[in-house]
Amino acid sequence: MVDLIAYVVLLPLFGFLFNGLLGARIRSEKVVGMVGSGVVGLSFLLAGLIFFHMLALPVEERPQVVHMFRWISAGTLETQVAFLVDQLSILMVLIVTGVGFIIHVYSIGYMRGDPGYWRFFSYMNLFIVAMLVLVLADNFLLFFVGWEGVGLCSYLLIGFWYDKRFEKATTSDAANKAFIVNRVGDFGFLVAMLLIYVTFGSLNFGSVFARANALSVGETSLILITLLLLIGATGKSAQIPLFVWLPDAMAGPTPVSALIHAATMVTAGVYMIARCSILFALAPATMGIVAVVGALTAVFAASIGLVQNGIKKILAYSTISQLGYMFLAMGVGAFTAGMFHLLTHAFFKALLFLGAGAVIHAMQEEEDIQRMGGLKQHLPTTYKTFVVAALAIAGIPPLSGFFSKDEILWNAFNQGSWFLWLMGALGAVLTAFYMFRLVVLTFEGSPRYDPAKVHPHEAPKTMTVPLIVLAVLSVIGGFFGIPYSLGGGNLLGQWLEPTFAGASEIMRLPTPEVHAIEYVLMFFSVALAAVGIYGAWKVYLKRKELLPRLVSQYQRVYDLLWNKYYVDEIYDVSIVVPTFKVSEKLLWRGLDVLVIDGAVNGIARVISIVSMVSRRVQVGVAQTYAIVFVFGIVMILAWLIL
Repeated sequence: MVDLIAYVVLLPLFGFLFNGLLGARIRSEKVVGMVGSGVVGLSFLLAGLIFFHMLALPVEERPQVVHMFRWISAGTLETQVAFLVDQLSILMVLIVTGVGFIIHVYSIGYMRGDPGYWRFFSYMNLFIVAMLVLVLADNFLLFFVGWEGVGLCSYLLIGFWYDKRFEKATTSDAANKAFIVNRVGDFGFLVAMLLIYVTFGSLNFGSVFARANALSVGETSLILITLLLLIGATGKSAQIPLFVWLPDAMAGPTPVSALIHAATMVTAGVYMIARCSILFALAPATMGIVAVVGALTAVFAASIGLVQNGIKKILAYSTISQLGYMFLAMGVGAFTAGMFHLLTHAFFKALLFLGAGAVIHAMQEEEDIQRMGGLKQHLPTTYKTFVVAALAIAGIPPLSGFFSKDEILWNAFNQGSWFLWLMGALGAVLTAFYMFRLVVLTFEGSPRYDPAKVHPHEAPKTMTVPLIVLAVLSVIGGFFGIPYSLGGGNLLGQWLEPTFAGASEIMRLPTPEVHAIEYVLMFFSVALAAVGIYGAWKVYLKRKELLPRLVSQYQRVYDLLWNKYYVDEIYDVSIVVPTFKVSEKLLWRGLDVLVIDGAVNGIARVISIVSMVSRRVQVGVAQTYAIVFVFGIVMILAWLIL
């Protein structure tokens, strides 16, 4: 049964080839949409069968490696294309194919009439293929192929409408930015991979992790390797300082935003840390950095989201913030809690983005929430499902986000870090505030658009049914990981426990126990979320006169948040512009034009001059030949005498 995992990858690959090669000729949106969505749906069904088969197996027999073929054999390097099917990878496969299928179905209605319809579904299928290769790879080299594959697909999909303007630039600029920033992180990952091979003599996960256990905790080589892996993770998962690409990724179609931000690319960094949990557990210094980076990113991005007006931009900063929570969990050794939040986030964040797409569709491509308002009567299904997702991400019980976020906060506190817990709690109240600011300005109050020009209407069934399905998952998704303190069995924790047992043993993590303080902290986090929701409702709906007063009172803070802490401007001044000038003046005009072109052109000129001189020797005049002969004789005599 596990051998069927190859078909889980091959089915979306078939969809990519079919639509990529034949889509333009078929010219049938129905066929293209059914093939593009159907292959992902079939992959999800096959993954589900494999999952239930694994459930019936003893725990020690669940991890299996499916060998496909030998890939590279060079010296001592032996690499195969092989898929590792264990508790962690099959969970990711179910998330990628399940949420991916819902987004594909939604895309059938959202992209209807687009001239690049077939191209869109072809790229989307390739994206799923790359992500499946990433999560199923049993070695670092194949993992890197999937890692680079999702980067390539994100470039193609973000810049899908390549001739469209996005804010002050084009979608192509946004795609380039995503691609280039990710290359910075990928360089760190590549160097880490080389060090892993030098240190352990293998790139296979099983061999590397087994040999790593023989090293002592805090080994310098392990710290260096994990720090480089962390650089790669911060690029893919948009953490400080490489987060700047993700807000601009909103230039792509909304289903792309949902796919990138919910279930695929941005979770790759979190998954990589989880997969390499043993390496990180052996490098406690790196673990501390992971936790701090996650906590700072969670608050940093949430604070920016407080003042943004683009509906997708707000959700983009929300994604960065939620990924920060996952990094925080990984950094304190709560690998299961981090994966739990990855699961619930896939549900409610996909729902938020698809709901935003339905709003944009209804508002004739308008994305500014300041030009919306009063939409709940026109979009009842979108409104209800959007509120469910907003409550889930705010951490209101019993929705999914409450269980996963609370488990992260408790683990941070339980590891003895008040600072990390406080940062997480601050991020929670900010999240609740900006999410319900978004809800109020979009759906509540009076319309702020021109009814004569805009006629909001509910999206078609192909778009609303996926919203309903994701809303249900956002409600029940947390039940897979109800903690022991609330009477649950933490089913997800039990499923993933064998995968992280080695890392937990190295870190000597305490066994979860029920403490009264856990209930106090749980109540406090929910109270903070409620305060955030009430504050947004009060400021933006009931007491609108408070807003101008608050803005004028804290103008400098508001300007700082509105300009996103000037990070893009700082990068432009300190990195982009100097790099451009050095490239132009030194590398291009200096090295390329003067040195390389100058050498090539100079050789041509020398040959031309020599040729002009030598041509005069053979002009057909006897006197000239005689002079040359005499000159030659004189030179020979001079050489012989001297």
